[in-house]
Amino acid sequence: MHHAHKTTARDMTRGSIVQQIILFSLPLMLGNIFQMLYNTVDMWVVGNYVSTQAQAAIGSTQMITNMAVFFFNGFSIGAGVLIGQRFGARDMDRLHDAIETTMAATFVFCIVFTALGALGARPMLRFMSTPDDVIADSTQYLTIYFAGISGLLIYNMGSGILRAVGDTTRPLVFLIITSVLNIVLDLAFVLWLHAGIAGVAYATILSQFISAILTLMLLTRTKDIYRLVWRDLRIDPHVLRRIFAVGLPAGIQSVITAFSNVFVQSYINFFGSACMAGWSCYNKLDSFIMLPMQSMAMAATTFVSQNIGANQKERADRGTLTSILLSVGVTFAVAVVLVLNAPKAVEIFNKDPAVIEYGAMFMRANTFFLLFNCVNHVLAGALRGRGDSKGPMIIMLAAFVGIRQVYLFTVTRFFANTALLVGLGYPVGWTCCFIIETAYALRKRRAESHI
Repeated sequence: MHHAHKTTARDMTRGSIVQQIILFSLPLMLGNIFQMLYNTVDMWVVGNYVSTQAQAAIGSTQMITNMAVFFFNGFSIGAGVLIGQRFGARDMDRLHDAIETTMAATFVFCIVFTALGALGARPMLRFMSTPDDVIADSTQYLTIYFAGISGLLIYNMGSGILRAVGDTTRPLVFLIITSVLNIVLDLAFVLWLHAGIAGVAYATILSQFISAILTLMLLTRTKDIYRLVWRDLRIDPHVLRRIFAVGLPAGIQSVITAFSNVFVQSYINFFGSACMAGWSCYNKLDSFIMLPMQSMAMAATTFVSQNIGANQKERADRGTLTSILLSVGVTFAVAVVLVLNAPKAVEIFNKDPAVIEYGAMFMRANTFFLLFNCVNHVLAGALRGRGDSKGPMIIMLAAFVGIRQVYLFTVTRFFANTALLVGLGYPVGWTCCFIIETAYALRKRRAESHI
């Protein structure tokens, strides 16, 4: 299938595996860094120019907005796998069906999420026992955020389609443009228009709408095989079922894991505010170290889905192994630097000596265990690329939620309730997941080779 014009899609069924994976995952990693900046700038502007209450208000809504976004991202992973497989198989008609169904379903989700947010904002905040001095600000922020959530959903799905055909560069460009715009609008709304917390919410949704418009324009105007044709928009029930088969488990897993981390937090809260702040600084650094493995996992999903579509199982396996090795290598290098400079790293976020001590302790105890997590994430991504989303979901929920909670309960009740032992709840989950998931993937591979 050769085009006369230059294509922006990346065919991962040919060429150097290492090069394909690096070129695909680098823009993803940069994109994730900008995504983190987006949220950090909101918190910074509000903390410095509005009030501590307003900062707490945005913090308290994060759990709810994350759940909506994580659930929808699961759907976009499912769509990406199906589109990647059809692109790899060069099945243009069915690729077209998958894209039209995906976008039509996204527009339906936009309506549902907007309505849920408008009606459910206050009840959800009450359910999370949000303090009275914060609830008015939180409600206002959430209501505006959900009123404009369509922008975020359309951008996420549009960039998911582009990723499935191997284009990670242009979604990155759009993200950079809108991140810069978000910072400018944040400052304009808060400093000049004195719009307070509402200003930050408006800045966020306006930036997201612009990224959605840019993505839709690109999908509509491209001459490439993944072009979106508006008059063909319809929901094919068979395609939708296939998307949900992969996407639903991925979404459920993200939501439940995020929710279970709230329980880990409650164990940490027992040790007082210095420990809480130290834990929160460690978590910020931890999410930074996890960026390479998350990008490699997405690369593995696209690489494997395209190669399975093209019926190249050996190449899919080699790509999985390459992604794991690259992920472990990069994570190890970052971990060494951060562990050697743990107190200085924590100090970026907080200058209090007690907080630095706690943060550095968590960093030194946990960080190298992330190498197990590299295997967890990349293997899960590769299994999803093959269309198996249930296996990784069950394993990750068992390890990250079940085993972790049992460990925390047992250790704090029957051994010693120390901050260090509670902090080790993360590595215990990662290590168990590594053992179970590796055994599962190897067994699955052996079963396939006997077919």
